[in-house]
Formats: sequence, C-alpha cells, structure tokens
Amino acid sequence: MTLGPSFYGVGLGPGDPGYVTVRARDVLATADRLVHFCRKGQRGNARTIADHIIGADPAREIALVYPVTTEAPVADAAYAGPIAAFYAESAALLAAEAEAGRVVAILCEGDPFFYGSLMHLWRRLAPRFPFEVIPGISGMSGAWTLAEAPITWGDDVLTVLPGTLPEQDLARRLKDTDAAVVMKLGRNLPKVRRALEAAGLVGRAIYVERATMAAQKILPLAEKTDDEAPYFSMILVPGEGRRL
Repeated sequence: MTLGPSFYGVGLGPGDPGYVTVRARDVLATADRLVHFCRKGQRGNARTIADHIIGADPAREIALVYPVTTEAPVADAAYAGPIAAFYAESAALLAAEAEAGRVVAILCEGDPFFYGSLMHLWRRLAPRFPFEVIPGISGMSGAWTLAEAPITWGDDVLTVLPGTLPEQDLARRLKDTDAAVVMKLGRNLPKVRRALEAAGLVGRAIYVERATMAAQKILPLAEKTDDEAPYFSMILVPGEGRRL
C-alpha cells in the first residue's frame, strides 16, 4: 500500500482487536510512527489494542503522556490550562515528524471523531498537512451489541450524554429521549444513577464496563450495588419503539 497523507487518525474500535478494520491494520503495519495517548507510567489503551496486531515496536512509538486526567474537573483551570498546552506541544512534536517526511499514525480507541483525544490534534494539524481519519467501531456500538440490547427501534430518538453534565441536565435530557447512552461515568456514576431514577429509567438501564475486552462486565444497573466505574464504562437505555 502506498501511503499518501502525512497523518492518519486510526480508529481501533472498542477493545477486541478482532474489530479493527482492514484499513486500520494496513496503516499500523506501514506508518513510520505510531502515536498513542497514555497516563504516566501506563501503556495507552489504543496501543494495547494494537499490541495484539503488530506487537511492541519501540523504534516507531511516540507516547503522548497526559499531564492531567481525572485529578481535576474538566471545567477547572487546573485541567483546561495544562491539557490545552499538552495538545499544542504534542501537535508541534508531531508536525516536526511530518516535516521530516515521516508518516504518522495516531492511534485511537473507538472512533476518532467520537469524544476522541485525536480531534484536538486533528484541528491543529489538518489545516497544515494531509490528514486521513480512519473510522472505528465506537465503544457504545460494541457495548450494546455485546449486551444484546438493540438500542433503537422504529423511530426511536437516541441521545448520547456525557456523565459530566449537571445532574438536572442529565435528568431532563433523559426524560426527553426514547433511548440513551451515558458516557464518561467514572466518579459521575452516583450522579448519573440519581438522574436515571428521576427520569424513571433505572429499570431499563444496563451497565457495561470495558465492552469487548477481557475484563468486560455487563449487568442491569439496578443490580450494580457499588458506585465504582472505570473510564471505559457506560450506561445504555434501550429504546422501546416500533417492533414488527
């Protein structure tokens, strides 16, 4: 395969390497640099997915280490300032790679344009360099499929909500939709649970943790007795629309 763009944003799907597309596998095999986001001292989730396909390759790898993740609320200056600087510095680093003639693949779990960190680099780099984004199966698609929970029927309206929203906003939006996916749980799970209760939806809600991964958990939210939830978790509220 002849690579044209300087940059690829590579969607690697929800976790199971079997869901990685042929296009993504081709780029993983041929790019000069493999970039992944990670916490300090940890291997990035996207790179872990790629490990099963191409293995470790230190000569090609560039790790972009987040300066902050869940230590501060996203609306706080303690989060927004460092993370904005991080994206600007990362874009400059990767631009230098492209200017040196290297093809750079930025690895992303799920789909790059769905709550993906890739987007913050894409908006800085795409105006300057040829940039192709390769879609991936989203985490929510993997979750509702493995949960055997068709999410929309007939004319159901689906709403995707970040759990970081204020509780009243979550409850209002949940009441106004037919089906829902609530992302970004983590420490927000108790608040999301209360919003679902206010909307009368706890009985339909399904908790999914690490969908398609080895440590996957799927259970009715009503049966989840603790408030612990990792970043890679979500709640599904399947629609109840027209069934033929």
